[in-house]
Amino acid sequence: MTVISEHDARISGSTAHDVREISIAHSPDSDDAFMFYALATNKVRVAGLRFTHTLCDIETLNQKARQGVYDVTAISFHAYPYIQDLYALMSCGGSVGEGYGPMIVSPRAFTESEIKAKRIAVPGTLTTAYLALQLFAPGVQTEVVPFDQIIPQVLAGNYEAGLIIHEGQLTYDKVGLHRVVDLGRWWQKMTGLPLPLGGNAIRRALGPDLMSAVNSALRDSIQYALDHREEALSYAMQFARDLDAQTADRFVGMYVNERTLDYGPEGREGVERLLDMGHKAGIIGPHARVDWV
Repeated sequence: MTVISEHDARISGSTAHDVREISIAHSPDSDDAFMFYALATNKVRVAGLRFTHTLCDIETLNQKARQGVYDVTAISFHAYPYIQDLYALMSCGGSVGEGYGPMIVSPRAFTESEIKAKRIAVPGTLTTAYLALQLFAPGVQTEVVPFDQIIPQVLAGNYEAGLIIHEGQLTYDKVGLHRVVDLGRWWQKMTGLPLPLGGNAIRRALGPDLMSAVNSALRDSIQYALDHREEALSYAMQFARDLDAQTADRFVGMYVNERTLDYGPEGREGVERLLDMGHKAGIIGPHARVDWV
């Protein structure tokens, strides 16, 4: 089964020899792979467009977005205010934590007050995890470590605690670490809202029609994966970093779901509240003008 986007007619004036390439960049993670599966394997196509995929860690993508490198890019919401002149937010493709999210973990069961005095390994200063950490513990001492090295570095004793994202949220206890704070749970208790972690941004230079067509194609890709879960999960397993199938399925379910098809009012409010609080706290410089495709 192949889904042909409803926007085909709008851009179908192009011929087979006049194909527009749309560059897409996202993280090499099982949830992103699941989400983009149908586009990457041509299960979803848009007449006149060819999608090319680049996989890169999220902090690097945040930095490249500031240069406008890709047409569509996964970003941390923390990065959006710095790229908003070049990109708009897509209304689908978000990773939203419903009472869960990035975690501070440690070999010792520190209290919340104790952990605020520790040096914490973080996956990047433009990640939403870092933003949430700074809101939780203003001025906390941090050091940037590649996200997949945080748990090994903490276990090696190089840091007393680490801020973990991605699959580490489901595996930290298996290696003997303690969860000190789940920032998604902390955020929900404080605001009553889900914590929006990452989203997809699209270059404004593409123009309204093309932006809308690409957004529709991504939504179709997400829907295809949800409708063909076993097939899409099998593809995503190559990016699951040694997770077993059951754990990978659980992780994908956490971050690819109905809210990934559309943030909904609570999800959108969460984005605006997070960025507004970050700006008022002096963590984010520019004021965010949030607009959606």
